[in-house]
Amino acid sequence: MTTHPSEAETLVSLLRLKGKTVSTAESCTGGLIGASITDIPGASEVFLGGVVSYSNDVKEGILGVSHSVLIEHGAVSEQTARQMVEGSMRLFDSDYAVAVTGIAGPGGATPEKPVGLVYIAVADGPRTVVTRNVFKGDRQEVRESTVREACSLLTDMVEGRL
Repeated sequence: MTTHPSEAETLVSLLRLKGKTVSTAESCTGGLIGASITDIPGASEVFLGGVVSYSNDVKEGILGVSHSVLIEHGAVSEQTARQMVEGSMRLFDSDYAVAVTGIAGPGGATPEKPVGLVYIAVADGPRTVVTRNVFKGDRQEVRESTVREACSLLTDMVEGRL
């Protein structure tokens, strides 16, 4: 993976400094966020684990995403991202969590949900923030942009800027 590790390094360093933990719930990135975190030495002090929930069955059965949310809003939606991140926090009992769901392409797009559309959710328990992003590029570029933005958003939350 060609993602620059600086966002993940910053996140891991900050979590280690604060003595906090993180977990992930990933769809379109297929585990790349967890991989970018665990590429950093010392990540075992902060990273508890992650779920790669590519299928709706896993989103529902493991993360607790509501069937009605998936039917009404779809797997790629703000509502699904919110329930994924909250499910990750419950599952791992982490201090923070990040979740992503999107359309990396090249197929799967609709006029309302273009290739590159990714919802990123970060949570700390009391707060959940979800952002809507449309990243440019091919499948790999969309996934790498998602990893960078997810780590950056979570760092902003941990630092109190979000």
